Amino acid sequence: MAALEHIGDDIWIAAGPNVESAGFHYPTRMALIRLADGSLFVWSPIALDDALNAAVRALGEVRFIVAPNSLHHLALPQWRAAFPQAILYAAPGLRARRRDIAFDEDLGDEPPANWSGQIDQALVRGNLITTEVVFFHRASGVVLFTDLIQHFPHDWFTGWRALIARWDRMIGPEPQVPQKFRVAFTDRNAARESVRKILAWPARQVIMAHGPPVRTEASAFLQRAFAWLSP
Repeated sequence: MAALEHIGDDIWIAAGPNVESAGFHYPTRMALIRLADGSLFVWSPIALDDALNAAVRALGEVRFIVAPNSLHHLALPQWRAAFPQAILYAAPGLRARRRDIAFDEDLGDEPPANWSGQIDQALVRGNLITTEVVFFHRASGVVLFTDLIQHFPHDWFTGWRALIARWDRMIGPEPQVPQKFRVAFTDRNAARESVRKILAWPARQVIMAHGPPVRTEASAFLQRAFAWLSP
């Protein structure tokens, strides 16, 4: 049963059930932001149970549902059915992957008028795996990452999966960009431009879909997380 956790001005997170990909199990996390007009912005929605549905509705009307990369889409049909009035946004590449879902809009380099001035965004380009859209909620200082930064407990994986997870930097002293994503950045100049925008945000917390939140010294953490990308 997912429960909403208030982490800052008009922003909540909720942890969902684990999902499986290529034999690896990943925890899931979503974020919910209440905009100035009282409407709700849903980032990377998790599986929707009755308790989460009720908790979300108690906060306001869901108007925007955002899939921040082409890998996070499993729960979208549930949310589309539960909130048919909401505008569903697709990250680059997701329409082609989920032709069964009727997306309304596409995410770009700049925020649409619906949340401009409240939530900033940056497309992290140049990666063969996915083009992730990273968001920054100005009021709370929270930066939202989906897959580009991850962190798992040392005992999360066992056997050969643990060996791969260590090589992939999914396990370590602090959250990191996984090795597979580092290798997949074939256009590093494009990636640097994207990351430069992210590092300029006055971050106070970092939330990721697969890892515990970074609650303090967020800007310094992000500088470390992307230091490997420096020329």
